[in-house]
Amino acid sequence: MLAGEGAVAIWNDIAEAGRAQFYAWHLQEHMPERVGIPGFVRGRRYRATDKATQPEFFTLYETSSFQVIQGSDYLSRLNEPTEWTRATTAHFQTTTRSLTRVVASHGVGSGGALMTIRFDIADDAVRLVVPRLTSALEAVAQMPRISGAHLLGSDADVSGQSTAESKNRTDLQAPARWVLLLEGCDVQAFDAALELLKKTHELSEASVGCYLHEYTRLKTAWQAG
Repeated sequence: MLAGEGAVAIWNDIAEAGRAQFYAWHLQEHMPERVGIPGFVRGRRYRATDKATQPEFFTLYETSSFQVIQGSDYLSRLNEPTEWTRATTAHFQTTTRSLTRVVASHGVGSGGALMTIRFDIADDAVRLVVPRLTSALEAVAQMPRISGAHLLGSDADVSGQSTAESKNRTDLQAPARWVLLLEGCDVQAFDAALELLKKTHELSEASVGCYLHEYTRLKTAWQAG
């Protein structure tokens, strides 16, 4: 199960010249800052398992509610980026950021391996497709070595909101509208799960990535800035 009813999902590459800076900033400032925001409860970072998975990094912030990521505390951080944030994000490439509601979350806990599935659902099909996916995720969560199966739906207007942190950045891509997250003990555990899920037409052209866990930051009272 995810730790709340909201989530910020971020995919990004990093230029080689900024890689060491990215790791230092993410560990020492950025994740503590984000998880220090009221209502943010956990941050996790993952790195791609192979060259076929792009972008290389995936970061997930879990929040107590979707309202938290619409709120003034989070927005104030986005509008007051630190100098270290400005310097580091200048090295970001192919960044996708989705502010999401947790539509469904099943399982017994987090896993060391993660699969992200980005896809779209036509607006007039949401009422039919989402219940089917939710039912499929319940079955996936019972599969061997699968520890979690989650469905996230993004808010395009909120995700695409312009802030001081995003101003003039050329790396930002369109937000993913729908996201499936599968957690497991190893990436091989996802094979049968993906075969089941891809029976849903909307997932036939989905963007799929496999990641391994690098770092988790639990709730902290510290904030930068």
